[in-house]
Amino acid sequence: MRVREARADDWPGVSALLAELGRPDVRGADDEPEHEAAFARYLHRADTVALVAVEDGRLVGFAGVEFRQRLNFLPAQAWVPDLVVAEDARGRGIGAALLDEVETRARAQGCWGMSLESAKWREASHAFYEHVGWRDTGNAFTRLLDESLQWPPAPR
Repeated sequence: MRVREARADDWPGVSALLAELGRPDVRGADDEPEHEAAFARYLHRADTVALVAVEDGRLVGFAGVEFRQRLNFLPAQAWVPDLVVAEDARGRGIGAALLDEVETRARAQGCWGMSLESAKWREASHAFYEHVGWRDTGNAFTRLLDESLQWPPAPR
């Protein structure tokens, strides 16, 4: 397994992983080309990095990282809005490898810290984050402005 920067042609695998995470499944949707174009733009932003984990030629993990400015902190904070490992590939160190690379990139950017959010019902994910050295420091709150998105998904 290796971790590398994502490329535009990784979109099919990334979109499948995001759907597995519970994000809206845009595969085959009329507006999928728009989502693919948004992914390509994300890859070229100066304040982001997208990482994929590839195992035996198959994309098995994805992490998006955004370097965002927080008030009263001069350095940026690395925020991980997306981290997912294919369900059939979990437990093999892929998530840890992705987070290790996130940390390497965050340190190279001079970030003061890293953060991510995880749905309350993802208890196994929470245990994983704590196992690899992250601390549970709060809650995330969402107010949906477009009811057609049905986000976040209902707990499984």
